[in-house]
Amino acid sequence: MEPDVFEKSLCSACSELKRCFLYQSQSEPVLFCEEFNSSVTGGIKGLVGGLISKHHNLLIAILEDIQKSYNYLPEKVLREVSRQMDIPLRDVYGVASFYKAFSLKPRGKHLILVCLGTACHVRNASAIADAFQKQLGINAGETTSDNEFTLETVNCLGACALGPIAVIDGKYFSAVKTAQVGNTIAKTRKGLEYVDVTNDTRIFPVNVNCQKCNHSLMDTDHPIDGNPSIHVTISFNRKHGWFRLSSMYGSHNIESEHERPLGVVANYFCPHCHSELGGGMECPECGTNMIPMIIKGGGMVHVCPKRGCKGHLLDI
Repeated sequence: MEPDVFEKSLCSACSELKRCFLYQSQSEPVLFCEEFNSSVTGGIKGLVGGLISKHHNLLIAILEDIQKSYNYLPEKVLREVSRQMDIPLRDVYGVASFYKAFSLKPRGKHLILVCLGTACHVRNASAIADAFQKQLGINAGETTSDNEFTLETVNCLGACALGPIAVIDGKYFSAVKTAQVGNTIAKTRKGLEYVDVTNDTRIFPVNVNCQKCNHSLMDTDHPIDGNPSIHVTISFNRKHGWFRLSSMYGSHNIESEHERPLGVVANYFCPHCHSELGGGMECPECGTNMIPMIIKGGGMVHVCPKRGCKGHLLDI
């Protein structure tokens, strides 16, 4: 179940709607309901249960993964964490509100942190923050209307000698100048991992087949980066649909039938023999088992099935 479905209103999918007094008595969308149909809330219950097993009841690690999925910590998910871990909700909320890394309000796709600590302040950090506010049209602590950017200021980012510092999506920008702010925002919109597939000599096309049936996975009718895409099917969170990757090795451009939250690992399948694609090699970036595909002419290419991870390997 995707997060935005819950944010609109639980009632839109509830089978008890006609008999619900809560719905009849309030005008605002219902964002949390103790009696909500368990078949719909099962996505949250399963998510929390899986994270508890994964992190062995380590609350902070669980909250970190929840925030990766939602970009913030929704109340309904914190309530489910409290219930499954048998921890008072006030204690879960206390941890969530104590650490600056956590947010109880929805954040944008990109998070910009500007340091206003002493070392950065004396290097004109306040002007940097002002420039970001002007360019984005928001104040610190706010999110743009298109949910693309959230801007926050912090007291220290641990790199005082490199100030003034801004951190965008976890990447540090040192000695930032006000004149660079507009270009930095533009780069972020395009993607900080963006590569020029037409001019970068590190980028080259690969032609791949299924590791099980040896059928070509190339789709000439659906190009990405100006070349045939790699066509597979994927499943995650009870969703199943087509998924296409750029065949330009080094490009991370993709297209998908269903939007997948960051951090979610999908199962990959051949669209021809329907066998699951999998292997034992671990991603060097995140440790997830990678998906191998045969390169026509010899060799293998491995891609990470975790949404947001850029891990890939070439074995020729």
